[in-house]
Amino acid sequence: MRNQTLCNERITLRAPEPEDLEVMYRMESQPEMWAVSNTTVPYSRYVLRQYIENCRNDIYADRELRLMIQPAGRTEAVGNVDLVDFNPLHGRAEVGIAILEEYRRKGYAGEALRLLAGYAFHTLRLHQLYAYVTCDNEASLALFESCGFTRKVALKQWFYNEGDYQDAYLLQCMGADYRLRLK
Repeated sequence: MRNQTLCNERITLRAPEPEDLEVMYRMESQPEMWAVSNTTVPYSRYVLRQYIENCRNDIYADRELRLMIQPAGRTEAVGNVDLVDFNPLHGRAEVGIAILEEYRRKGYAGEALRLLAGYAFHTLRLHQLYAYVTCDNEASLALFESCGFTRKVALKQWFYNEGDYQDAYLLQCMGADYRLRLK
């Protein structure tokens, strides 16, 4: 994956490596992430190791794509960005992003999301990307909107978290609109 669309001067988006096991384990073990990732338990190191070993990192084969976010000059990843629920017939995929807490609000998420969108629209030729964000997650809403996503629908009681349902927004980014912004 030595594609120029997957790196800039600050970060590289790359395939998961065995050395990413501990970073992935830290992210997947955070209960606050479970509510938005459709899981209810942490993943074990064993399961994550198997994922890394078996993942082809081919969105057409795996129906998903996970890329690690690695800042320039660092050997460790600080988070990951995902395309999931990939539908080649309709040319769309859902976007997810996770950054380790100590690296949040440093610009990595925005850069990763912009690189991912460029890759999705130009290389993978997707028609649209979408994301679900809880209505009270102002930081994530601002992130997605700064990267060309727009709020389309408010979904009532969309996520269940710790005994309560939370409303969410469906955000979309259309490839044609994204390409026009770059001109």
